Amino acid sequence: MFEIQTQLFEAKDVRFGPIDHEAHPEIESKWTHDAEFMRLMEIKPVRPLSPAAVKKQYEAVEKEMEEDKNLFYFTIRAREDDRFIGKALVEWVDWANGNGFLRLGIGAEQDRRKGYGSQALSMLLRYAFGELNLYRVTAVMPAYNEGAIRLFQKFGFVEEVRRRKAIHRDGEFWDLVSFGLLNAEWREQAMA
Repeated sequence: MFEIQTQLFEAKDVRFGPIDHEAHPEIESKWTHDAEFMRLMEIKPVRPLSPAAVKKQYEAVEKEMEEDKNLFYFTIRAREDDRFIGKALVEWVDWANGNGFLRLGIGAEQDRRKGYGSQALSMLLRYAFGELNLYRVTAVMPAYNEGAIRLFQKFGFVEEVRRRKAIHRDGEFWDLVSFGLLNAEWREQAMA
């Protein structure tokens, strides 16, 4: 299944890369002005951020990756032109129990629904289970994020917890849904 030369950071159309502190803040700042993207990516209240504010967030992310070792942050790049199109994270890693949480998002609307998210999730799972050797991963999303729910279910994630009416958006309350996938389940699928 895995060999030492297995490519961790490359897929057919996308690759994972590091944060570029000069180019990426401007791009991600534009994503924060897209309420649809932000409400799909974030559970907390959203707001537009300046490039300087995004750059500060990047500095905090890199500090946490160095000090706490429970966050793994990747930029998603289109292979055709190395364009920054999204982000993928393994976060809140609980090493004692082998648990981690996954998040990913494709920023610009024109880059969505092209299969980039599927390829990024495949790489993120390969990293979480193959490289970090986590026992299980969790993804949490609002029930209105039907695209993400279908994507994670396609990869074998199972609904584990549903917090009823836990997210308030535009005058309506939505369920918050947690999906889980075990390392053994992922390996079984990868072998099939």
